[in-house]
Amino acid sequence: MDLLSIFTMIGGLALFLYGMHLLGEGLAKVSGGKMEAILSKLTDSPLKGVLLGAGATAVIQSSSATTVMVVGFVNSGIMQLRQAVGIIMGANIGTTITSWILSLSGIESDNLFVKLLKPDAFSPILAMIGIILLMFCKSERKKDVGTILIGFAILMFGMDTMSSAVEPLRNIPAFTELFVAFSNPIVGMIAGTILTAIIQSSSASVGILQALCITGAIPYSAVLPIIAGQNIGTCITALLSSIGASTNAKRAAFIHLYFNVIGTAVFMIGFYIIHYISPFDFLEQIATPSGIAVTHSFFNIFATIILLPFSYKLVTLASISVRDKEENIEPELPAKLAPLANMDKRFLDNPPFALTQCKKTTGAMLALANESAEEAIALITNYSGKKASYVEDLENYVDCYEDEINDYIFKIDLAPLSEADSRELSAMQNCVGNIERVADYALSIALSAKKMEKKKLDFSKEAKEDLKLYGSTVLSLIQHTAEYWEAPDPVIANDASQLENELNRIEKRIIKGEKKRLKKDKYGVDMGFILSDILLGMKKVTEHSVQVIEAVQSVQSE
Repeated sequence: MDLLSIFTMIGGLALFLYGMHLLGEGLAKVSGGKMEAILSKLTDSPLKGVLLGAGATAVIQSSSATTVMVVGFVNSGIMQLRQAVGIIMGANIGTTITSWILSLSGIESDNLFVKLLKPDAFSPILAMIGIILLMFCKSERKKDVGTILIGFAILMFGMDTMSSAVEPLRNIPAFTELFVAFSNPIVGMIAGTILTAIIQSSSASVGILQALCITGAIPYSAVLPIIAGQNIGTCITALLSSIGASTNAKRAAFIHLYFNVIGTAVFMIGFYIIHYISPFDFLEQIATPSGIAVTHSFFNIFATIILLPFSYKLVTLASISVRDKEENIEPELPAKLAPLANMDKRFLDNPPFALTQCKKTTGAMLALANESAEEAIALITNYSGKKASYVEDLENYVDCYEDEINDYIFKIDLAPLSEADSRELSAMQNCVGNIERVADYALSIALSAKKMEKKKLDFSKEAKEDLKLYGSTVLSLIQHTAEYWEAPDPVIANDASQLENELNRIEKRIIKGEKKRLKKDKYGVDMGFILSDILLGMKKVTEHSVQVIEAVQSVQSE
């Protein structure tokens, strides 16, 4: 094997890994975070967790990504530790789909139809379709599909390049001897673990193994321990992601590690005991891409079947390994700020899902701002010092939301986003600013009410009735805003617009009715300023609420 062949192999490996990255990125965009959202609503059934974990991993083509997502769910409190076990097990099964796709390269037949199934036959066609979709289609969805097709084509081209480059190795005795050494279970497992830990993808390391088997120098006796080691090596990603996470998130990563280590140990010990009693002839046969796919799938399915009944024991084992330490327990967020945990940094690896979590948190911020407006308006006719302080607390909470959400939005914006996601992110940032202003003006109303209480001032009976009507209309409008945020509906937006017009009419009536009385009242100047401040505060609350609806509408209409 000359220097040129080495460079070709390295180039093929680079294309293979880039193609896998591009494929996964495209699949994540097309899924739009939906698979992850389904996982986050998982029930307590471990079997359902296995099925959903396998399905999600098959879609996003990465067990590491799924497991890191689970660590994020547990860290943010979205998912309980026991719910995570099934998904982690399922992820190991779902990742085997990649090896089956790659095994198509090993198809050998003179039949035309069978030949068309080989990647080197259809990959160029997929690449051309992908380029056309990317260059000539305006739809983001079609462009994402184009990215998937191109990623797949690059992946297969890289694998074919690697296979061609390493083919001369079949004539080099040292290469053959190397894989004979890997037939030693311990050595083979260590090699598989190190390779997968370096590239942080069991799918990619299995693909490399499938490419190398074209040399005809890799027997199944070496393939089996290497695949076993690859399953352990893939745990490194989840372990790294758990650094700095909560205790339960660390435990989720350890569950992944224990599942793979124990599953590997049980399989390997059992297999080699049986092999010692009754030798398996197939171990000396030369491995094929499809044979590696079968081995990979069987290994992971076996480990899941064996350990699924003991899933809760894995939780216990992880809890023993990662104990609660009083000095390391982080103070819990106040209940009002708990939704901030939805925006876990681990979700940033999947921008569409991170955007979904950001929207969920912004919805919690909107609920707090609306609550502050409701409490502040109630103070106008029924003042309470305790309630006034509560409005001030709510405003501080909303400010905290604004800082955290804007920081998270900034981080999402650094990732590659589709045009649709970019528009939604921009609209969300606009909404966050308007929601914060709602809380600001709610506090302004509360301070005006406090000033009235301090100076022992009061409105006329007629003004109180009008202000009560005005306030109830404002509350109705902000309720419409909350409903529109959860489920955008043109009817809700139209009703909110009509309420805004109604508020303008009520405001004019209040000002006209109080004008004469305030001129005669010795406190008329003070009351005039306070009334003006209250009306301005409520008007601004409605304006910013309507702007939230308009920002969401701008995304819906495009």
